[in-house]
Amino acid sequence: MPENGKANQVLIKLLAKAVKWPKSSFGIAAGKTDRNKSLVITGSPTELMSKITELTGGQTHE
Repeated sequence: MPENGKANQVLIKLLAKAVKWPKSSFGIAAGKTDRNKSLVITGSPTELMSKITELTGGQTHE
């Protein structure tokens, strides 16, 4: 059972740290109480794709 959104906060913190962006750039658009989430990420799409490619070793899923 979710504990007052703590897992969501940890997810946002982890993502922000991984791409070195502020936590305020990330939000949960849908699925706050579900294990499947939709995220909203603000910032440069080009920078984001570069970071995703770097983190995944060039493997992306569409």
